[in-house]
Amino acid sequence: MRAEADTRAPSGDPMRPRAFRVTEVWRELDDVVSMRLAGPGGEPFAFAPGQFNMLYAFGVGEIAVSISGDPARPDELLHTIRDVGAVSGALARSGQGTVLGVRGPFGAGWPVEGERGRHLLFVAGGLGLAPLRPAIYRALSAPRLYRGITLIMGARSPRELLYAYQLAGWAAGQALRLFVTVDHAGPEWTGAVGVVTGQFARALEGIDPASVSAFVCGPEVMMRHGCADLADLGVPADRQWISMERNMKCAVGLCGHCQFGADFVCRDGPVFRYDRMARRLGVREL
Repeated sequence: MRAEADTRAPSGDPMRPRAFRVTEVWRELDDVVSMRLAGPGGEPFAFAPGQFNMLYAFGVGEIAVSISGDPARPDELLHTIRDVGAVSGALARSGQGTVLGVRGPFGAGWPVEGERGRHLLFVAGGLGLAPLRPAIYRALSAPRLYRGITLIMGARSPRELLYAYQLAGWAAGQALRLFVTVDHAGPEWTGAVGVVTGQFARALEGIDPASVSAFVCGPEVMMRHGCADLADLGVPADRQWISMERNMKCAVGLCGHCQFGADFVCRDGPVFRYDRMARRLGVREL
Protein backbone atom coordinates (compact mmCIF):
# COMPACT_ATOMS: atom_id res chain seq x y z
CA MET A 1 0.00 0.00 0.00
CA ARG A 2 1.51 3.29 -1.08
CA ALA A 3 1.16 6.51 0.83
CA GLU A 4 -0.23 9.72 -0.64
CA ALA A 5 -0.39 9.55 -4.42
CA ASP A 6 2.18 11.40 -6.50
CA THR A 7 0.97 14.79 -7.67
CA ARG A 8 3.15 14.87 -10.73
CA ALA A 9 5.14 12.37 -12.74
CA PRO A 10 8.55 13.57 -13.91
CA SER A 11 8.11 15.17 -17.32
CA GLY A 12 9.91 13.71 -20.32
CA ASP A 13 12.87 11.47 -19.59
CA PRO A 14 13.01 10.92 -15.79
CA MET A 15 16.77 10.34 -16.04
CA ARG A 16 17.45 13.72 -17.62
CA PRO A 17 17.96 16.60 -15.15
CA ARG A 18 16.46 20.00 -15.80
CA ALA A 19 18.48 23.13 -15.15
CA PHE A 20 17.41 25.06 -12.04
CA ARG A 21 19.11 28.19 -10.73
CA VAL A 22 19.82 28.88 -7.06
CA THR A 23 18.09 32.14 -6.15
CA GLU A 24 18.82 32.20 -2.41
CA VAL A 25 20.93 30.28 0.11
CA TRP A 26 20.94 30.59 3.88
CA ARG A 27 22.58 28.69 6.71
CA GLU A 28 20.34 26.74 9.06
CA LEU A 29 23.04 25.07 11.21
CA ASP A 30 26.83 24.89 11.15
CA ASP A 31 26.75 22.15 8.51
CA VAL A 32 23.25 22.63 7.07
CA VAL A 33 21.98 25.07 4.47
CA SER A 34 18.63 25.69 2.82
CA MET A 35 18.32 26.88 -0.75
CA ARG A 36 15.59 28.21 -2.97
CA LEU A 37 15.62 27.15 -6.62
CA ALA A 38 13.88 28.56 -9.68
CA GLY A 39 13.11 26.40 -12.69
CA PRO A 40 13.29 27.18 -16.39
CA GLY A 41 10.88 29.94 -17.26
CA GLY A 42 9.71 30.15 -13.64
CA GLU A 43 7.36 27.22 -14.19
CA PRO A 44 5.56 25.97 -11.05
CA PHE A 45 6.92 22.84 -9.37
CA ALA A 46 4.05 20.83 -7.90
CA PHE A 47 4.87 18.08 -5.41
CA ALA A 48 3.30 16.02 -2.63
CA PRO A 49 4.56 16.33 0.96
CA GLY A 50 7.24 13.70 1.46
CA GLN A 51 8.43 13.46 -2.14
CA PHE A 52 12.07 13.99 -3.08
CA ASN A 53 14.22 15.26 -5.93
CA MET A 54 17.55 14.12 -7.29
CA LEU A 55 19.83 17.17 -7.12
CA TYR A 56 22.83 17.19 -9.45
CA ALA A 57 25.99 19.24 -8.87
CA PHE A 58 27.53 19.40 -12.32
CA GLY A 59 30.92 17.71 -12.47
CA VAL A 60 30.42 16.08 -9.06
CA GLY A 61 27.30 13.91 -8.96
CA GLU A 62 23.74 13.75 -7.67
CA ILE A 63 21.94 12.73 -4.49
CA ALA A 64 18.36 12.34 -3.33
CA VAL A 65 17.08 15.23 -1.20
CA SER A 66 13.57 15.56 0.23
CA ILE A 67 11.63 18.66 -0.74
CA SER A 68 11.24 20.85 2.34
CA GLY A 69 9.03 23.70 1.16
CA ASP A 70 5.33 24.46 1.26
CA PRO A 71 3.32 22.39 -1.28
CA ALA A 72 0.92 25.33 -1.52
CA ARG A 73 3.82 27.36 -2.98
CA PRO A 74 4.70 25.61 -6.25
CA ASP A 75 6.36 28.84 -7.37
CA GLU A 76 9.35 28.11 -5.13
CA LEU A 77 11.36 24.94 -4.68
CA LEU A 78 13.09 24.57 -1.30
CA HIS A 79 15.68 22.02 -0.19
CA THR A 80 17.60 21.65 3.08
CA ILE A 81 20.99 19.96 2.74
CA ARG A 82 23.60 18.74 5.23
CA ASP A 83 27.23 18.88 4.11
CA VAL A 84 28.37 15.29 4.71
CA GLY A 85 30.01 14.22 1.45
CA ALA A 86 31.36 15.27 -1.93
CA VAL A 87 28.00 15.87 -3.60
CA SER A 88 26.16 17.30 -0.61
CA GLY A 89 29.20 19.51 0.07
CA ALA A 90 29.17 20.84 -3.49
CA LEU A 91 25.45 21.53 -3.23
CA ALA A 92 25.80 23.20 0.17
CA ARG A 93 28.52 25.49 -1.19
CA SER A 94 26.39 26.56 -4.15
CA GLY A 95 26.00 30.31 -4.24
CA GLN A 96 23.26 32.48 -5.64
CA GLY A 97 23.11 32.02 -9.40
CA THR A 98 24.58 28.50 -9.42
CA VAL A 99 22.90 26.17 -11.90
CA LEU A 100 21.99 22.71 -10.57
CA GLY A 101 20.35 19.74 -12.22
CA VAL A 102 16.98 18.62 -10.83
CA ARG A 103 15.16 15.36 -11.49
CA GLY A 104 11.78 14.79 -9.90
CA PRO A 105 9.63 14.88 -7.97
CA PHE A 106 9.72 11.18 -7.16
CA GLY A 107 8.10 8.78 -4.74
CA ALA A 108 5.08 8.51 -2.49
CA GLY A 109 4.39 11.08 0.19
CA TRP A 110 2.84 11.52 3.63
CA PRO A 111 -0.92 10.69 3.54
CA VAL A 112 -1.91 13.80 5.50
CA GLU A 113 -5.17 14.46 3.72
CA GLY A 114 -6.23 10.83 4.05
CA GLU A 115 -6.07 11.14 7.85
CA ARG A 116 -8.72 13.81 8.22
CA GLY A 117 -10.68 13.60 11.45
CA ARG A 118 -7.70 12.14 13.35
CA HIS A 119 -5.01 13.61 15.59
CA LEU A 120 -1.82 14.12 13.59
CA LEU A 121 1.41 13.41 15.47
CA PHE A 122 4.65 14.45 13.78
CA VAL A 123 7.86 13.05 15.28
CA ALA A 124 11.16 14.45 13.98
CA GLY A 125 14.71 13.62 14.94
CA GLY A 126 17.59 15.79 13.71
CA LEU A 127 17.13 16.66 10.04
CA GLY A 128 13.96 14.57 9.98
CA LEU A 129 11.97 17.78 10.22
CA ALA A 130 12.96 18.73 6.65
CA PRO A 131 10.99 15.89 4.96
CA LEU A 132 8.15 16.39 7.46
CA ARG A 133 7.83 20.15 7.04
CA PRO A 134 5.71 20.05 3.83
CA ALA A 135 3.24 17.74 5.60
CA ILE A 136 3.08 20.11 8.57
CA TYR A 137 2.47 23.03 6.19
CA ARG A 138 -0.37 21.05 4.59
CA ALA A 139 -1.96 20.19 7.95
CA LEU A 140 -1.67 23.75 9.28
CA SER A 141 -3.33 25.11 6.16
CA ALA A 142 -6.58 23.47 7.32
CA PRO A 143 -6.25 22.58 11.03
CA ARG A 144 -10.01 22.22 11.53
CA LEU A 145 -9.93 19.06 9.44
CA TYR A 146 -8.08 17.27 12.24
CA ARG A 147 -8.70 16.55 15.92
CA GLY A 148 -5.36 18.11 16.69
CA ILE A 149 -1.81 18.57 15.42
CA THR A 150 1.24 17.77 17.57
CA LEU A 151 4.94 17.96 16.76
CA ILE A 152 7.66 16.31 18.84
CA MET A 153 11.10 17.55 17.81
CA GLY A 154 14.43 16.20 19.01
CA ALA A 155 18.04 17.25 18.42
CA ARG A 156 21.47 16.53 19.86
CA SER A 157 21.75 20.03 21.35
CA PRO A 158 19.81 23.33 21.36
CA ARG A 159 22.08 24.81 18.69
CA GLU A 160 21.25 21.86 16.39
CA LEU A 161 17.49 22.41 16.36
CA LEU A 162 16.49 22.68 12.72
CA TYR A 163 14.18 25.58 11.77
CA ALA A 164 14.24 26.86 15.36
CA TYR A 165 12.85 30.21 14.21
CA GLN A 166 9.85 28.45 12.67
CA LEU A 167 9.19 26.16 15.61
CA ALA A 168 8.47 29.17 17.78
CA GLY A 169 6.07 30.58 15.22
CA TRP A 170 4.19 27.33 14.85
CA ALA A 171 3.79 27.01 18.61
CA ALA A 172 2.61 30.61 18.93
CA GLY A 173 -0.06 30.01 16.31
CA GLN A 174 -1.85 27.62 18.71
CA ALA A 175 -2.93 25.23 15.95
CA LEU A 176 0.06 23.03 16.72
CA ARG A 177 1.22 21.62 20.07
CA LEU A 178 5.02 21.56 20.22
CA PHE A 179 7.30 19.39 22.36
CA VAL A 180 11.05 19.88 22.00
CA THR A 181 13.81 17.82 23.58
CA VAL A 182 17.60 17.67 23.22
CA ASP A 183 20.14 14.98 24.08
CA HIS A 184 22.64 17.34 25.68
CA ALA A 185 22.18 20.86 26.99
CA GLY A 186 23.93 23.55 28.97
CA PRO A 187 22.54 25.62 31.83
CA GLU A 188 20.92 28.06 29.39
CA TRP A 189 18.49 25.39 28.14
CA THR A 190 15.24 25.26 30.10
CA GLY A 191 13.43 22.67 28.01
CA ALA A 192 13.31 18.88 28.13
CA VAL A 193 16.45 16.76 27.94
CA GLY A 194 16.36 13.19 26.65
CA VAL A 195 15.40 11.13 23.63
CA VAL A 196 12.37 11.90 21.51
CA THR A 197 10.51 8.82 22.68
CA GLY A 198 10.62 10.14 26.23
CA GLN A 199 8.11 12.82 25.21
CA PHE A 200 5.46 10.44 23.90
CA ALA A 201 3.49 9.91 27.11
CA ARG A 202 3.41 13.64 27.83
CA ALA A 203 2.42 14.56 24.27
CA LEU A 204 -0.37 11.97 24.16
CA GLU A 205 -1.78 12.76 27.60
CA GLY A 206 -5.55 13.18 27.31
CA ILE A 207 -5.57 11.95 23.69
CA ASP A 208 -7.11 8.66 22.61
CA PRO A 209 -4.11 6.87 21.04
CA ALA A 210 -6.44 4.95 18.71
CA SER A 211 -7.30 8.30 17.08
CA VAL A 212 -3.65 9.21 16.40
CA SER A 213 -1.95 9.06 13.01
CA ALA A 214 1.83 9.33 13.38
CA PHE A 215 4.38 10.56 10.85
CA VAL A 216 7.93 9.75 11.96
CA CYS A 217 11.22 10.78 10.36
CA GLY A 218 14.79 10.60 11.63
CA PRO A 219 17.61 8.08 11.99
CA GLU A 220 16.42 4.53 11.38
CA VAL A 221 17.11 3.45 14.96
CA MET A 222 14.95 6.33 16.20
CA MET A 223 12.11 5.44 13.82
CA ARG A 224 12.25 1.77 14.75
CA HIS A 225 12.13 2.38 18.51
CA GLY A 226 9.77 5.33 18.18
CA CYS A 227 7.13 3.47 16.19
CA ALA A 228 7.36 0.43 18.45
CA ASP A 229 6.88 2.65 21.51
CA LEU A 230 3.90 4.39 19.91
CA ALA A 231 2.36 1.01 19.19
CA ASP A 232 2.88 0.02 22.83
CA LEU A 233 1.03 3.19 23.83
CA GLY A 234 -1.93 2.21 21.64
CA VAL A 235 -1.25 4.08 18.38
CA PRO A 236 -2.24 1.61 15.62
CA ALA A 237 0.74 0.31 13.65
CA ASP A 238 -1.23 0.78 10.43
CA ARG A 239 -1.64 4.47 11.30
CA GLN A 240 2.08 5.14 11.50
CA TRP A 241 4.30 6.17 8.60
CA ILE A 242 8.07 6.56 8.28
CA SER A 243 10.28 8.13 5.61
CA MET A 244 13.43 6.40 4.44
CA GLU A 245 16.18 7.70 2.17
CA ARG A 246 18.60 4.91 1.28
CA ASN A 247 21.39 5.32 -1.26
CA MET A 248 19.11 6.26 -4.15
CA LYS A 249 20.84 6.56 -7.52
CA CYS A 250 18.32 6.28 -10.36
CA ALA A 251 15.10 7.26 -8.48
CA VAL A 252 12.95 5.11 -10.76
CA GLY A 253 13.57 1.57 -9.43
CA LEU A 254 16.09 0.41 -12.03
CA CYS A 255 19.54 0.43 -10.41
CA GLY A 256 18.68 -1.53 -7.26
CA HIS A 257 20.87 0.55 -4.92
CA CYS A 258 17.94 1.44 -2.65
CA GLN A 259 16.33 -2.00 -2.54
CA PHE A 260 15.02 -2.78 0.94
CA GLY A 261 13.62 -6.28 1.07
CA ALA A 262 11.00 -6.54 -1.64
CA ASP A 263 10.69 -2.77 -2.07
CA PHE A 264 12.66 -0.06 -3.80
CA VAL A 265 12.73 3.04 -1.60
CA CYS A 266 12.73 5.44 -4.54
CA ARG A 267 9.75 3.84 -6.27
CA ASP A 268 7.68 2.37 -3.43
CA GLY A 269 8.61 5.02 -0.83
CA PRO A 270 10.29 6.99 0.54
CA VAL A 271 7.23 7.08 2.81
CA PHE A 272 6.12 3.65 4.00
CA ARG A 273 3.52 2.46 6.46
CA TYR A 274 5.32 1.25 9.57
CA ASP A 275 3.63 -2.14 9.82
CA ARG A 276 4.93 -2.92 6.34
CA MET A 277 8.53 -2.13 7.34
CA ALA A 278 8.63 -3.19 11.01
CA ARG A 279 10.08 -6.66 10.54
CA ARG A 280 12.73 -5.51 8.08
CA LEU A 281 13.84 -2.63 10.29
CA GLY A 282 14.78 -5.20 12.93
CA VAL A 283 17.04 -7.19 10.58
CA ARG A 284 20.68 -6.19 11.05
CA GLU A 285 22.54 -5.10 7.88
CA LEU A 286 19.41 -5.22 5.69
